Parts: sequence; structure tokens; C-alpha cells
Amino acid sequence: MAAELIMTIFAIGFIGSFISGMVGIGGSIIKYPLLLYVPPLLGLAAFNAHEVSGISAVQVFFATIGGVWAFRKGGYLNKSLIAYMGVSTVTGSFIGGYGSKFLSGDAINVTYAVLASIAAAMMFVPKKGIDEQPLDQVTFHKLLASAISLTVGIAAGVVGAAGAFILVPLMLVVLKIPTRMAIASSLAITFISSIGTTVGKVATGQVLFWPAVVMVIASLIASPLGATVSQRMNTKWLQGILAVLILATAVNIWVDVLK
Repeated sequence: MAAELIMTIFAIGFIGSFISGMVGIGGSIIKYPLLLYVPPLLGLAAFNAHEVSGISAVQVFFATIGGVWAFRKGGYLNKSLIAYMGVSTVTGSFIGGYGSKFLSGDAINVTYAVLASIAAAMMFVPKKGIDEQPLDQVTFHKLLASAISLTVGIAAGVVGAAGAFILVPLMLVVLKIPTRMAIASSLAITFISSIGTTVGKVATGQVLFWPAVVMVIASLIASPLGATVSQRMNTKWLQGILAVLILATAVNIWVDVLK
């Protein structure tokens, strides 16, 4: 790869992974559109939707490792929530990741846009009182959590996004999980989910090796930094940042799809 392309991919990976660690997402909601649009805009390589989703899947796997490590202390990781949602999500993400081979690039983009639109709408739903719960007393509906994560896993596996950008809003709005716990636990769930997505993408030849390596290196550096910053920020700011990012991405992808 040319040096300019390496630097561009690294910058995209670093920015996306920093935000990933900060707001509890795998980072694909940032990196997917950036990888799709920025390199060709700069006159560099143009990746198609299958290649972008494949690179994103591998990157998410490593970015979430760094984020979970940074959140390992403080009681933010809900092991029961991670177990129930993780198993369902990895099953769904493998199905989606493998099945995406049979979809067109437009179908993948539309799936991404629909997921981002739903997530954006949910982020603007009032979430009163969720951050007032003691972390050691948080409860949730286990069957509902499993059903949600299975469905999200299938759809997210298609776009290589692992689904954290929609899992966080669902945990906040539907399951009533406190913000910091939702962010930390979603990173762990996304790590589990990304195993299925990555295997599906690699098995079907949708991953470009060197671009994925560059993204992984950027992720391992930036994701823990973002997670550290997250623990010092007001939860309302974290929710607001995530809402704006999801909304902006949804609008951008829909504009491209409708064109």
C-alpha cells in the first residue's frame, strides 16, 4: 500500500477507535462511512461496501479488547448482561456476517442506514433515572435481552459493525441499564459479537489483509485512551455525543443510498 493510504487508514482507525472506547461502540459507525468515502475523495484506493464491512469487522474485534481492558475496574462490566446478550449476539452476527456475501453493496448500505436511523431515534428518547441506580443492584429482563441481541446481531453482522451502536440505545431505553454500565458492557458484548462477524467475513473472503492490519494497530492504541476519557465525563455528555454521531451517520448514509 502507498504511504498516503496507510496514513489515511490509520487516521480513520485512530479517530473511530478513540470514539469507540469513549461511547461504548465498536467504532464501525464512524469508520464505515469514513472508509467508504474518504480514500476515494483523496484520490486513493476506493473500497467497496463488502471490503469496508470486512475491514470494519476485524478492526472492531481488536478495538473492543482495548476498551474492555480499560473498563475492567469500577464495577461497570455486568457479567450477567454480557453473558446473555453476548451469546445471542455472536450467533446472530455469524449468520449475518456469512449471509452478507449474498447481498449487494446497496443492500448492505441500506441495512446500515436502517440500523443507524433506529439507533438515532432511540437516543433522543428521555432516559430519566437510569443513572441513579446503584451498579450492584441493576436488573434486566433476560429473555428480552437475548431476543434483542440476536436480532441486532444478524443485522449488524451484515454490515460488519457488531451492533454496539444500536445495542447501547437499546440497553438505555428498553433494558434501563445505567449509561456507564451500558457503555462498558456493550464493548464486551461487541467483542463477543465481533468473533462471529469476523469469522463470517474472513470465511467468505471479504477482508483485505493490510488495510485491516493498519486499522487494528490504530485501534489498540486509541480505544483504551477513549475508554479512560469516558470514565471522567458526565453521562449526559456521553449520551449526547453518541446521539449526534449516530444521527449524522444515518443522514449521510441515507443521502448516499437515495442518490
